[in-house]
Amino acid sequence: MAKAVSVRGLTKAFGARTVLDGIDLEVEPGEFVALLGRSGCGKSTLLRILAGLDRDVEGEAEVPGTVSIAFQQPRLLPWRKVWRNISLGLHRPDGRAIALKALEEVRLTDHADAWPLTLSGGEAQRVSLARALVREPDVLLLDEPFGALDALTRLAMHHLVEDLWIRHKPAVLLVTHDVDEALLLADRILVLDEGRIVATHHVDLPRPRRRASVVEQRTRVLADLGVDVEEAA
Repeated sequence: MAKAVSVRGLTKAFGARTVLDGIDLEVEPGEFVALLGRSGCGKSTLLRILAGLDRDVEGEAEVPGTVSIAFQQPRLLPWRKVWRNISLGLHRPDGRAIALKALEEVRLTDHADAWPLTLSGGEAQRVSLARALVREPDVLLLDEPFGALDALTRLAMHHLVEDLWIRHKPAVLLVTHDVDEALLLADRILVLDEGRIVATHHVDLPRPRRRASVVEQRTRVLADLGVDVEEAA
């Protein structure tokens, strides 16, 4: 079976600074992968390359299927109603019907005719997810989509993303700084440091997961990130 994502020897530099240094990575269809690492380690750069937003690279990055991406900021067009934001670029006569179905999945059907500026942060992020999923992507890229949300909204979004992933089964690459978020959602966690994958953790735990079930593995992931749990406590 073809890989959803195949990266070989991927290198990206900004001037004299190398952000990605010979990355090798394969993602299976339907696999949920989280990318963890300190700011500037290359996580978001990798997602931009896989999304086709940056082609000035060395090495190979192959994504043979369709790709959608959701960013930390929803990036909705304020002059278009919610349903029109979701159907943007579809160029189909049934665009509204498709958008309404997507809004139903993210539990926002009654906001179809709302203006983006009237939405809460969590609502806007759900619209962003609906816009990404309406294209039925083979690969869904999530670049810290919950980073600007409050704790309770973030938890609700975790459940929503997991539910949507189970239903649609795209391969997912999630960029996050939150170790618990990665452990609760991902099948595999990759730790990046200075542009390289320095550790891999497989999360073989039943879903839905609870924080108590990931405590032991959390300690190991934090160690790979250079965090001493005892000192942090």
